[in-house]
Amino acid sequence: MVQTVRIEAESRERAGKGAARATRREGLVPAVIYGAKQEAALIALDPRDVMKELHKGGWQSHLYEIALKDGSTVQTLMRDVQFHPVTDRPLHVDFQRVAPGARIRVRVPVHFLHEDTCPGLKAGGVLNVVRRELEVLAAVDAVPDAFEIDLAEAGIGDSLRWSAVKDNFGTRAVINRDFVVATIAPPTVVEEVVAAPAAPAAPPAKGKGKAAAPAPAAKKK
Repeated sequence: MVQTVRIEAESRERAGKGAARATRREGLVPAVIYGAKQEAALIALDPRDVMKELHKGGWQSHLYEIALKDGSTVQTLMRDVQFHPVTDRPLHVDFQRVAPGARIRVRVPVHFLHEDTCPGLKAGGVLNVVRRELEVLAAVDAVPDAFEIDLAEAGIGDSLRWSAVKDNFGTRAVINRDFVVATIAPPTVVEEVVAAPAAPAAPPAKGKGKAAAPAPAAKKK
């Protein structure tokens, strides 16, 4: 099920670009917590904590418990991160506050099972992944770490759809149809182009094949 990550944070008193720049000069990343019909909370984070989560991947399906210095905690989702255009350092983070028992919209990665024994892949087919993450609505305490699709019986030309997910853990797909997640595409055939043999050179025309021998020089008297 969903992983909960604890992040230490400090409260910020002032909003605005000037206050955000001052927070960055202190070596921290400004952030905001919004949602659940409550007033937005301004916080500051250690940039190392932010980069650690981004490097792990899957941060959009993790729950984050923001722990403030006054001892209070807030359960959130990390919704957006703004980066510096040159250094790629985080400039600002948006967290969405999560109410107990709420259903949240998250992206969950897809894992494919039995690729090594898949009939279509063994026959030379290619796994064409259309969606590496599936966006679903899930209970806040029941977000899966990943969905699984079994390729044990998939042949060339087969489409693996939302209905092929082994266990959706009670989630509901945001797309309201049985959408394609991946296909087993036929192998790419590369046609070998054989160059035609060069035509033999035409024989020289009569009278033009050899240059005439130069006339002998006249003898001096």
